[in-house]
Amino acid sequence: MQENHKTKLVLFDLDGTLVDTSPDFILSLNNVLARNNRKPIKESLIRRHVSDGSAKLTEIGFNLPRNHFLFDGYRQELLDEYKNNLTTSSKIFDGIKELLDFLKSNEISFGIVTNKPLEYAVPVIENFMELDNCKVLVCPDHVNKIKPDPEGILQACSKLSIDPSETIYIGDHPKDLEAGIRAGTKTIGCRYGYSLTDCKVFDGADLVDSAQEIISLIQ
Repeated sequence: MQENHKTKLVLFDLDGTLVDTSPDFILSLNNVLARNNRKPIKESLIRRHVSDGSAKLTEIGFNLPRNHFLFDGYRQELLDEYKNNLTTSSKIFDGIKELLDFLKSNEISFGIVTNKPLEYAVPVIENFMELDNCKVLVCPDHVNKIKPDPEGILQACSKLSIDPSETIYIGDHPKDLEAGIRAGTKTIGCRYGYSLTDCKVFDGADLVDSAQEIISLIQ
């Protein structure tokens, strides 16, 4: 862990960090593929790319380059389908409730900085009572540059008048870790999420295999 400052704020990525949204992306992409007479994609492949966004899922699902004339239509169809399935099967990751309870009992605020657009993020967050105490939410709608740019993290810190050096940022994608490091926060990568499962070392960040390990790092 970086230089020791008292932690006043923990900021989280959303998908793959707080909430396992992969079941609803798997359902949505394979529904869209079926409607377009395409073969379903393996769940493990979809899960691995959830944190890469809808464009990447469209790319792997339809095996099309992003400049293909049909690409944008398929991507919008995926987004529309996902909007219908936002909270069908998504669930809080194991240990997150205990982690958030720990933060509350130690008077440490928490917030969310995500690359998920506001219209999709809010219903997911509101679906879980565990996330009711979220103090700040920053989505692409609120910034000029999304992660790996640190703008969203710095904005969240500023809104709560907490210095980045007193903040931890936690995510499951290399872009999350880069954003946290560039923002000057302590940074933690979740190997239990989608994109860091095979990551052994990430310079400037700690890596954990469970939410319980995050409590140990904060302590």
